[in-house]
Amino acid sequence: MGHENGIDRFAGIELTEIASGLQFPEGPVALSDGSVLVVEIQGRCLTRIGPDGARETVAEFAGAPNGAAIGPDGAVYLCDNGGYFDYDDTSGVNVPSSGASGWRKGSIQRVDLATGETEELYTEADGHRLLAPNDLVFDAHGGFWFSDHGVHAHDTDVGAAVLYARADGSTIRGVISGLDATNGVGLSPDGTRLYVVETYRGRVLAWDVTGPGEVADPGDPQVMHDAGGTAMFDSLAVDADGSVCVATLLTGGVSVVSPEGSVEFLATGDPLTTNICFGGDDLRTAWITSSGTGRLLRCRWPVPGLRLEHTA
Repeated sequence: MGHENGIDRFAGIELTEIASGLQFPEGPVALSDGSVLVVEIQGRCLTRIGPDGARETVAEFAGAPNGAAIGPDGAVYLCDNGGYFDYDDTSGVNVPSSGASGWRKGSIQRVDLATGETEELYTEADGHRLLAPNDLVFDAHGGFWFSDHGVHAHDTDVGAAVLYARADGSTIRGVISGLDATNGVGLSPDGTRLYVVETYRGRVLAWDVTGPGEVADPGDPQVMHDAGGTAMFDSLAVDADGSVCVATLLTGGVSVVSPEGSVEFLATGDPLTTNICFGGDDLRTAWITSSGTGRLLRCRWPVPGLRLEHTA
């Protein structure tokens, strides 16, 4: 996979290890002081990591935190999958397996960064329990889109795959159903396109956003990219050019899907590369969670990342 003009922008990019020994890190959020938040899904905690790798535990959870984002009030909003995964070391790679016996169904959590206090904001939508919320992104209207990964090993009722909620706890509703194992969620730079990936099908999907929590033709998405069984997809970030940067499983890296559908690839060497975010003064610092090997990586990105709503 390469850039459409024949220049491989990712050749020679150096990845620097910032932290190791993390318990399946995910959900990176770059902060204005140079530190980055990550969830440790297996460790059931939210961790702040400084530029020098120093770390502190911000909050702990009974379930298992997954995707994270800063909300309009400066708090961190988290998708909690309820502890759906078990973990096994396979040849030095920490591999999750679904259907943990201690799974307690999922929720949306709010965390006060100053105190570490947690609040369970949502546990159901449209009469269905949230199963395994995975990733979220805020829009410019005080609401957020989030995915429910769903579950495959328990006898459960199945609600929507993509939902929309308000940060103040007042409204939540399902928007898109009929998808499988929804994971990363993002918005285009102008907020008019919603991007969602399906993990096992390896597809990057897009919808036109017609209003807060509304999309055109929910049952008929545009397929931006289909890995065709060669890879699976996890969480994502969008860069300032509108490319969808998707953490890619099996092949181990980040697939960069342009708005036109061309694909570039940055290899990380970890088959369980799970997420990416952008930070720094010029938004060209990329933070990548290398979950199978328990590391947080950093590199310089060829273009700036998209500045997310509610971030400094």
